[in-house]
Amino acid sequence: MTAQGIQGNLERSALATIRQGLSITPEFRKGLVGTMALAVVATLGKIVVPIAVQQTIDTGLKGGTPDVPYITSAVLVCAAAVVLTALAGYLMNVRLYKATESSLATLRVRGFRHVHDLSVLTQNSERRGALVSRVTNDIDQISTFMQWGGLMIIVAFGQLFVATVLMLVYSWQLTLLAWGCFVPLIIALPRFQRLLSRAYTVVRERTGDMLAAVSESVVGAAVIRAYASERRTSERIDKAVDSNRSAQIRAQTIVGMVFPLTELVAALAIAGIVLLGVRLGLSGDITQGQLVAFLFLITLFISPLQMATEVLNEAQNAVAGWRRILGVLDTPPDVADPGEKGKELPRGPISVAFEDVHFSYPGGAPVLRELSLEIPPRSRVAVVGETGSGKTTFAKLLTRLMDPGSGRVTVDGHDLRDVRFSSLRERIVMVPQDGFLFDGTLAENIRYGKPAATREEIELAMTELGLADWVEALPAGLDTPVGQRGESLSAGERQLVALARAYLADPDLLLLDEATSAVDPATEVRLARALEGVTRGRTAISIAHRLSTAENADEVLVFDAGRLVQRGPHAMLVQEPGVYADLHASWVAAAHS
Repeated sequence: MTAQGIQGNLERSALATIRQGLSITPEFRKGLVGTMALAVVATLGKIVVPIAVQQTIDTGLKGGTPDVPYITSAVLVCAAAVVLTALAGYLMNVRLYKATESSLATLRVRGFRHVHDLSVLTQNSERRGALVSRVTNDIDQISTFMQWGGLMIIVAFGQLFVATVLMLVYSWQLTLLAWGCFVPLIIALPRFQRLLSRAYTVVRERTGDMLAAVSESVVGAAVIRAYASERRTSERIDKAVDSNRSAQIRAQTIVGMVFPLTELVAALAIAGIVLLGVRLGLSGDITQGQLVAFLFLITLFISPLQMATEVLNEAQNAVAGWRRILGVLDTPPDVADPGEKGKELPRGPISVAFEDVHFSYPGGAPVLRELSLEIPPRSRVAVVGETGSGKTTFAKLLTRLMDPGSGRVTVDGHDLRDVRFSSLRERIVMVPQDGFLFDGTLAENIRYGKPAATREEIELAMTELGLADWVEALPAGLDTPVGQRGESLSAGERQLVALARAYLADPDLLLLDEATSAVDPATEVRLARALEGVTRGRTAISIAHRLSTAENADEVLVFDAGRLVQRGPHAMLVQEPGVYADLHASWVAAAHS
């Protein structure tokens, strides 16, 4: 499923979204009964003050002589109820915060892992910053609502119910008047809800675009400076920020329409209650204490409806965020791990076969056509061809970053789609062209290939690869920080670390994606020596842009326009007219220019 498929998943109702979101976060539902019980206590405590006021006026002050003991008792009971209400509210908050953070931590981890499970094609269909936004910023919006808006909803419904019941006890006429004032507003709220839903979906999308633009400009700062593109980059970020601002303003404008309406309706309701209450009091249908208590209760009745505007605001923001994260979770990985049902491959030399493999990127022309070949165990194979000939796609299919459109890729006779990821990643390791390093020390980055490796194993690996002298020349040896993305090292040194990482992982098949490109002569010598050690005794496939890599291979595979057009040893192919001879001639010319 592409970005369009993810976008399609965003079109679901708010209720369905919340229901699905809660279904995948069981931690929130755990203990919810206890939280609701505390919410009931906190809500019931709020009606104690109106009751105490009514009893004080109608009983404590009855007959013109204050009943001090009665009034004192009423005040003490009221104070105890307020303390109990505050305690219940505190405990309710704590339980709700714990449940919310636990559930959202689960959602964040699931979202993060699912993004990693998505195929390269799906990941490339969305900007990486937007994907990161879905498992960070969008979930933060859900957290804000669940910890504040969710709490308000629980209390508001209870407060409305309790206030309405007590209001009916005091005066059914005034209760009908109060509800009559607010029913039109309540009926209109779903309409505002739909408008807000659409508005905040756009807000979340624009926020993702903005974060993507900012993150790309930070990561690509060196390129931006090198090409003096600061102004263009600034304009692009300004445009993303402005789009986000416009979306936020549109959403807040809708919110701004609701709040004045609630204020107007509340003022009309209180005025009507005072007028009708006085008339009822004169006719003996309501006491002074009941009327005053009713005015206290009407504030309890109105405040949830007034808060509904803000809660609705946060709810739509959260629902929009929920839609986006659920859109990711609902996207099935098109390169799926067979898991426990998959095959566990035994260790040993690997043979590879492509059987009539075809592949096309979505909406594009075929990249690989009718590819059938076999690579025997312990072979050293170089893959060559012009840019766009299908070399990188060949590598991605072999490491199962993508699956073929038709045909199959096998290792030791087993279809890659039937092999567990854990077994596949253990036996086949790819060293990418960029040699990505994580922010940490040299040793930590090398250990990434084998997390359980000891310091002694890392040192031995560097010695066996002939890299011990290079490590010793670094400021802190294996403890040298490499910086973010390995920027403290040169491109060639990063490639040395990537090779050491692969060597420590000890795979049975090593795939090198242009591993010796863009390095200085001294580093190339180290790389060649390291490559000799890394590839010894195992199947090795190199996507090569250098003459030396092809010359030292047992066999060369030549791709052109998505087809395997030549294969054989370098010495044979260079004598035959064709694609390889032309490539070789251009390499030789470039080397002597």
